Amino acid sequence: MQIEKILDLIIIGGGPIGLACGIAAKNAGLSYLIIEKGCLTNSLYNYPQGMTFFSTAERLEIGNLPFVSINPKPKRAEALEYYRRVTLSYDLNIHLFELVKNAVKENDTFIVKTSKTSYKAKNIIVATGFYDIPMLMDIPGENLPKVFHYYDEPHYFSHQNVIVVGASNSSVDAALETFRKGATVTLVARGPAIGERVKYWVKPDIENRIAAGEIKAYFLSSLTEIRENEADIETPDGKITIPNDFVLALTGYQPNFKFLESLGIKLDQENMRMPYYDQATMETNVKGIYLAGVVCGGLNTHSWFIENSRVHADQIIDAIISKNTKYKV
Repeated sequence: MQIEKILDLIIIGGGPIGLACGIAAKNAGLSYLIIEKGCLTNSLYNYPQGMTFFSTAERLEIGNLPFVSINPKPKRAEALEYYRRVTLSYDLNIHLFELVKNAVKENDTFIVKTSKTSYKAKNIIVATGFYDIPMLMDIPGENLPKVFHYYDEPHYFSHQNVIVVGASNSSVDAALETFRKGATVTLVARGPAIGERVKYWVKPDIENRIAAGEIKAYFLSSLTEIRENEADIETPDGKITIPNDFVLALTGYQPNFKFLESLGIKLDQENMRMPYYDQATMETNVKGIYLAGVVCGGLNTHSWFIENSRVHADQIIDAIISKNTKYKV
């Protein structure tokens, strides 16, 4: 079905920041639609089941609705419940399980084509995050079924030889959880130590497990080949081969750069593939297309979080209203 109505705004991405943009648009009286390729807050849904946020609950709030948690730091399940209730409270106009394929500008209107239909809008906000595409190691055996680029919960790996790649929060959580479910865990990291950004209440735990010899860690090392029952690791002392049943290659994720480029958004190839945008308005080099949330950071995925990018919603809506006399009172 072709929808002929021209919306003021289409928001691509139904995560916390996409929802915040929808709230700001609704409060401003703009016609809008949020389109999400998966379930509501799809990235959060795909986080590990037992994940604890680094932020406190109030820093994850949107729409001036309180986020009450029974924990010092909220867990994944609490966040999913909170954002569900936000969506219901504001009765947000959102389409789930609908993939945006492309958007083409004709005169002053964008034609947005999806997996189900097409829409017209005067403006677009891209709030797609960075959790969709894993950073690959590009080594032999990486495509084996035993290799996982996403981690859900530890029971599946009980009593198995598990290699965890990386020393960031996701890698450390996976190493500790699978170890506590009976896995023999080997941590392989390119850096010299556990990452400085690892949650402060978790970092001593992993370091103590390594010091006690309960988790074997190879720093300044890299996984070089994976086979059905073993894997090779290049260490400062040379190559070693160890028994292996599963590999958790939690090496990080990246935005969908191809999609951004298909929209005409310029990327700074010399600066972490940072997309171009005006820091005051969040408008890209393509007039009428705005960025919100962690997608703004390019490959520097540690620069934006929910708590410091919530403000993008109001920045963008204010910019849309200020440059369009149609919306001015």
